[in-house]
Amino acid sequence: MTSSAMSDYSLDRPGTSDAARALRADLVGRAREIVPVLARHAARTEEDRRVADENIALIDEAGLFSIMKPRRLGGLETDMRTKLEVSRELARGCGSTSWVTTLMNVCSFFAGLFPDQAQRDVWESTPEARIAGVLAPSAEATKVDGGYRVTGKWGWASGCLHSRWAVVGFPVPDERGEVVDQGLALVPMSDLTIEDTWFVAGMRGTGSNTLVARDVLIPSHRVLSIPAAIGGRYGTEHDDEALYRSAFVPVAALVLAGPQLGLAQAAVDLVIEKAPKRSVSYTFYDVQTDAPTFQLAVAKAASLVDAAHLFAYRAAADIDQAAADGVYPDYAARARVRMDTGAAIENAREAIRTLVSAHGAGSFAETSPLQRIWRDSEVASRHAVISPAISTEVYGRALLGLTDGVTALV
Repeated sequence: MTSSAMSDYSLDRPGTSDAARALRADLVGRAREIVPVLARHAARTEEDRRVADENIALIDEAGLFSIMKPRRLGGLETDMRTKLEVSRELARGCGSTSWVTTLMNVCSFFAGLFPDQAQRDVWESTPEARIAGVLAPSAEATKVDGGYRVTGKWGWASGCLHSRWAVVGFPVPDERGEVVDQGLALVPMSDLTIEDTWFVAGMRGTGSNTLVARDVLIPSHRVLSIPAAIGGRYGTEHDDEALYRSAFVPVAALVLAGPQLGLAQAAVDLVIEKAPKRSVSYTFYDVQTDAPTFQLAVAKAASLVDAAHLFAYRAAADIDQAAADGVYPDYAARARVRMDTGAAIENAREAIRTLVSAHGAGSFAETSPLQRIWRDSEVASRHAVISPAISTEVYGRALLGLTDGVTALV
């Protein structure tokens, strides 16, 4: 029995219904069924620098692109714990596929925060529409009647090769051209072009290229204020939907831990599976399983993976409970979610590093999935929104009553 089969992380918010748990188990089961296919396509996904179309089709057929889409528009509208578990499971097969799925799903969450008219623009006539996105306000805008004209570039837009829409950040001007807000805009991909810029050491298959807009008109109803959203003030009129009461930055950060959990678990499973057939070179140990040094390394790595899950699932429970209660978490609570997210990322990354060393130099053979897991983790774990160092600083200051001076993204 593999460690993934034995793991049971039951940490969950107390009020989770049996129906919600059953749906989660069903969705995770659907993800688990396609893991072998994702693993078979992982090398091609990386070589092509885009997720294999077969992977996207299977995930779509399994309904896993709908988990953060509003139920009233045909989605499943689940919760953060479900989101993490689905992403985790997919990453056991392919890190790039999980990352792209994760980002398109969280962009569906962002869309669910917009006014109803914007949501219907996206999904009413094309219920299968997926959304890519970049929050950074790397554009210029002019205010016009009914909206804004925007020109700019946004990298790195994970999911852009598989989406019909995008959410992009831009500085919001007034009639005099003075910036008065930071906005998030919903834009059809047909209004954008894609520059092929994603050449990286890990997560090569995500196709996280650069989006380009040239004088694109964005109606006012498709613009959401990011500072307002950070404070829990959204555009949606449907305030009875718990998912879309979830805290903006905690969700945006925590979702990125899901692929890391799966990559780390995949590394544990792979190293344990191979151990009875591998020796410890230049020692008297004919198989790794007999070596105490190897046993200690596996124990350490498995414990780090357990810790990563527990930190991530505690953060998910905090987000989900606050949303269910209709209470927006205060700064300190949001800071702890950032801290938990950073801790999950660091533990998962360290587990993979430990396993690569324990497995030996063969980890870096191009034919070994372990080297791709290692590269994917090293790249994805450095996303700016989940920087463990910044998250630690934010949390430390919050514990001391300091709520500014580091970043707005809390």
